Parts: sequence; C-alpha cells; structure tokens
Amino acid sequence: MTALSAEEEAGVFRALADPTRRQILEDLRPGELTAGEIAARFPISGPSISRHLGVLKSAGLVRERRDANRLHYSLVEERLAACLNRFLSAVCPEQVLLRHRRGRASEGGAA
Repeated sequence: MTALSAEEEAGVFRALADPTRRQILEDLRPGELTAGEIAARFPISGPSISRHLGVLKSAGLVRERRDANRLHYSLVEERLAACLNRFLSAVCPEQVLLRHRRGRASEGGAA
C-alpha cells in the first residue's frame, strides 16, 4: 500500500475522532455487516449511522458493497494499520520497535 498524503491521513484521524465510528470499526473486525446490522447496534437513527459510514468510507477505512438493495460494509485493515503505524513510528519509534521485538520473541517461543 502506498503512503497516505497528509490530507488523507488527516481524514483518517478525523474519522477516528468519533467514538461511534471507532465502535463501527470494531464491530466490522470479525467480518462484513450490512448497514441495517450496523444500525441495529446503536441507539441512534439510521441516517446518523449512514453519515458515520460515509465518513468512514471517505477516509478509506471501510469498503461498501451493494447486493441488490442492501449495502454491505467491511473494514479496510491495511489502510488503518498503515496510517496508525506511520504516525506511531514518527511519534514513538522506540515503542513500535519494542512491540515488534516482543511479537517476534513470542512467535519464536511458540515454535
């Protein structure tokens, strides 16, 4: 995946600023959900959920797939990971390196 422009990265962080949008991303982690399934998880209106999904889609954090009259959404993990990784690597590179080393050590210990 190519590096995000400063504007694209800002859009990702704006999308992540809202707790409802962060929860939608968490809910999509196991797999694709329809717009109705997502809306049913929240005590807010369908149009409000649609706006949140639009922000996430504009930021490139979710994909939308139409199946007849249903919209299905899925998480774009690689875009989220790339943006957060770039930011964390710039702000706290030591922590990223330590985490990477811990992950590799646990993989080696499990073999």
